[in-house]
Amino acid sequence: MPLIETPFLTTVCGLEELAGHASREVSHVLSILDPDEPEPPAFGTYGEHARLEMRFHDIIEETAGHIVPTPDDVAKMLAFGRESEAQAGSLRHLLVHCHMGISRSTATMALLLGQSQPRLSADAIMQHILAMREKAWPNLRILEYGEAMLGRGDEFTRAAGAIYRIQLERRPEIREFFVNVGRGREIEAADRA
Repeated sequence: MPLIETPFLTTVCGLEELAGHASREVSHVLSILDPDEPEPPAFGTYGEHARLEMRFHDIIEETAGHIVPTPDDVAKMLAFGRESEAQAGSLRHLLVHCHMGISRSTATMALLLGQSQPRLSADAIMQHILAMREKAWPNLRILEYGEAMLGRGDEFTRAAGAIYRIQLERRPEIREFFVNVGRGREIEAADRA
């Protein structure tokens, strides 16, 4: 059950879930894929929809052999959100997906909701994201760029710290994994929350 009301439906999912949303009248898709991931075949069954495809890895630090999200990427995603809302009445259902529907997509949906409804606090938005995706772990780098572009200070990164803390309390064994894959700043954010 959603915690906040939006003028359009919102969905966050992973690749394996895309086919299950074909009948849900998705009007807009923000697709975040790894650079070498093939085009998901599920979109052939979606009917007419607007779509932005982004390609970068789910990382928060520069890493050799990987493509990191950039400010330009985040600016394009926010522009897609603004353009989608400006199309009078056409934005009925916004779906954001990445590989697992846990990190890049949850961060992006949080920023799109923050842009769409600037009066909502980042805490309320992040709790909504957690209700949508029980395993949410929003990508800190995407949030940092987006909150700066939206003029929201460090509101989203602080709210994400609380989400990370919840996830670490649920599954303490993931702490070491995130440190080992170069996402220690997210663990630090959890410890500050």
